[in-house]
Amino acid sequence: MRGSIRLVAWCLAIALVVMPIVGVLCGWFAADRWPVTQLTMQAEFKHVSAEQIRAAVRPRLGKGFFALNLDNVQKAVAALPWVESVEASKRWPDTLLLRVYERQPFARWNNTQLISQEGKVFSVPDAADYTQLPDLHGPDDHLAEVVSFFADAQKAFTGTHLKITGVTLTDRGSWSVATDTGAQIVIGDRSQAGRRLRRFLDVYPQVTAGHEQGFVYADLRYTNGFAVKWPQAPAAPTAPTAGGTPRT
Repeated sequence: MRGSIRLVAWCLAIALVVMPIVGVLCGWFAADRWPVTQLTMQAEFKHVSAEQIRAAVRPRLGKGFFALNLDNVQKAVAALPWVESVEASKRWPDTLLLRVYERQPFARWNNTQLISQEGKVFSVPDAADYTQLPDLHGPDDHLAEVVSFFADAQKAFTGTHLKITGVTLTDRGSWSVATDTGAQIVIGDRSQAGRRLRRFLDVYPQVTAGHEQGFVYADLRYTNGFAVKWPQAPAAPTAPTAGGTPRT
């Protein structure tokens, strides 16, 4: 019996010592003691400004060192459009340290959004102004497929004078690509895309020989060939030609 009483007494004594320490560390009380008033930032500051970060963090400054919740700080900064990730830490007695990593845009998505190099779609007010980026279009649930096809198309055209600047996948599953010369290449059904592109590129040097300006439009949806439109000329079948109407 005495042993049980002694054990309870020791537990209470330890609790009386530990609880105040835990309470301070967790910000349960003394929340206004040792306020955090200084902010140190490390960031590229290419798309996200220091003032934007300060504005996001400012409502959380002034709290006690131990009461400042780093998770809340990180969420507030991560909500900025161009922020990819945030690392937050505290330095005694009054400083909040932030390391901010910006999103690196890879391409435009459906004119209104951007795709980061990590493959995430994000919105910024001036997304349409990033005309130097590849221009990708397609259903939102086919983003990965569109990005993959763009990469494959770029590789396929390596060695030609054409550079692929964009691809489109319609709701009906039809592919087309755009080039840096402004030419459009309609490929059609994605199940046939690889074969049709190879067929076109196999004879591309012969087809373009003698045409310094290059073509403005190519339709690869024919059964055994394709059609090419040259500047100031109507579309006409070009070897290897195929009869009938083009397929999707």
